[in-house]
Amino acid sequence: MSRTFHWRITDDNPVPNCRQNQHFRGQRRNAIDELASNDETTNLGVLVRTSGLSGGLRRQAVDGLISCGADELLDELANDRSVAPELRKKAER
Repeated sequence: MSRTFHWRITDDNPVPNCRQNQHFRGQRRNAIDELASNDETTNLGVLVRTSGLSGGLRRQAVDGLISCGADELLDELANDRSVAPELRKKAER
């Protein structure tokens, strides 16, 4: 996965508070935009399938796949029952 998504909890990088969560959410959105601009469709597909990721970020990953023209992967996601129904519908375009 792209280096922009690597993050660990350490003494120097403790569990974030609410203000930090907003900062990290912005970083995640920027990282997804970067994946889309670099046509990293495999990583975007992984994000769509990541159930622990917020729905907004997963929808953004689907939008990234659409902008990349990743029709095969979008068709695969649309037919994957492990993907949330609203994301499958979005992947159908």
